[in-house]
Amino acid sequence: MRRHPRRGEAGRRVTPPSERGAEIGRRIGVGLMYGLWKPRVLGAWKVPATGPAILAVNHSHNIDGPMVMGVAPRPTHFLIKKEAFIGPLDPFLLGIGQVKVDRTTTDRTAITQALGVLSAGGVLGIFPEGTRGEGDFASLRAGLAYFAVRSGAPIVPVAVLGSSGKGSRLTKGLPPLRSRVDVVFGDPFEAGDGSGRRTRKALDEATTRIQKQLSAHLDHARRLTGRPETAGRPTGH
Repeated sequence: MRRHPRRGEAGRRVTPPSERGAEIGRRIGVGLMYGLWKPRVLGAWKVPATGPAILAVNHSHNIDGPMVMGVAPRPTHFLIKKEAFIGPLDPFLLGIGQVKVDRTTTDRTAITQALGVLSAGGVLGIFPEGTRGEGDFASLRAGLAYFAVRSGAPIVPVAVLGSSGKGSRLTKGLPPLRSRVDVVFGDPFEAGDGSGRRTRKALDEATTRIQKQLSAHLDHARRLTGRPETAGRPTGH
């Protein structure tokens, strides 16, 4: 679907992220992720084949985004902190359809771009924890609930397991090269309560429902893959 510029809160015309660019990014991700590691992808068929969708991904390492981008069945536009857009990465990430977010303020441009992705029937990727951590969905921000309730798009939980590790001297902090990284897609679910309310209370209630769903999926993914309780701990496979 062709995307047209949308207007932000101040009436500025906001250029939507490139759908073609996101597809190019997906192809690059496929080559890199399968070239460097051994992704094992489970449940990718659960991602809706058409229409808007939000991938809610746990986050314990920088490769989580590229990994999901490479193995997801559809091109994905991730919300990425602006600090990652440094040097040549800035035009590259923008060129592959990713959305730059200033986390220190209410970034109206990023919000408009993200909603534009969903209104055009695209796939938005979000790390609901807001930053890298244990990757256990323990602390969710309200952004995911806002986008899900505002757009009506279903949320697809995604667990990335095995993405953190000691690696080698050249790949410090990365999983050992050619090691297995599991990516488990869960069943889509609706975040809202059906009322269409967007009040702070409604978003807080939606965030609580989302957290329960994401945590349950992560527990299921750990049992399914035989991963230990700590999501990022290497298993030696």
